[in-house]
Amino acid sequence: MALGLVTSIFDSSAPTAEQQGELISNTAEMVTNALSKLPTSISGKEEIVSRLTESLVKLKLESAYRIAGWQFFLCLGIAFALGLVIAFCYMIKNDFSKSLVFTLALMPPIVCVLIMLVSGSMGAAIAVGGVFALTRFRSATGTSRELVQILLAMATGLTLGLGYIWIALILVLAVEAVSIIFTFTHFGESSKLRRTLKITIPEELDYTGLFDDLFKKYTTRAVLVKVKLKNLGTLFQLTYDVVLKNQAEEKQFIDEIRVRNANLDILCSKVIANPDNL
Repeated sequence: MALGLVTSIFDSSAPTAEQQGELISNTAEMVTNALSKLPTSISGKEEIVSRLTESLVKLKLESAYRIAGWQFFLCLGIAFALGLVIAFCYMIKNDFSKSLVFTLALMPPIVCVLIMLVSGSMGAAIAVGGVFALTRFRSATGTSRELVQILLAMATGLTLGLGYIWIALILVLAVEAVSIIFTFTHFGESSKLRRTLKITIPEELDYTGLFDDLFKKYTTRAVLVKVKLKNLGTLFQLTYDVVLKNQAEEKQFIDEIRVRNANLDILCSKVIANPDNL
């Protein structure tokens, strides 16, 4: 009898959620009545009853999950729609590849169906996990923004697969709204006045503090990041990371440097944003 009871509880072919809930409730009542007949001298009896009841209630909630046919098509349709929203928002003012856009659009429905299939079945969950473990994904390293969008697509499919439609809608709309705001604003961008300055000087000049007064006059920050010898040690190439005070004074700044470096090579270039690969 006990074996049949346990088998019926964990059998994935149980007909309805109502019948499973009734079975769990009856089981909880039986166990509680049995524990209530224990001698009162047993310490922690109340805690045992409380924990066992809590575990049975949790089991009841997990086993009660079933999804009807109309719910399946509803969640699948919303997953396709939210996948397209994620893909479209990713394309806004961003360099993208067609394959990644397809991935973002199709990942939510695929994950949604997988979660629906494995929900309540430990064997199916292990099988799906084994398939993913045997799969080797080979692709170029993506940027942090791509990773965020992929995680969002996976989270959307997972949420819809569990039947939480409103949570999935709020998640996608909130994350993509913030993403668009960040895209159209200068949030997180480096200063447009930042420059990489390379100055070549003769070997007889002491570069320590040579341009400090000019940096104080024309920049808000100047850091010497590299010193390189050129022409068999007859020249020094100094590389600075600087932030200009005023872009209109950039030429005047370079002209004053030329006076001090004997009119040798000077390179002032904008800093190319790091793609921030993960």
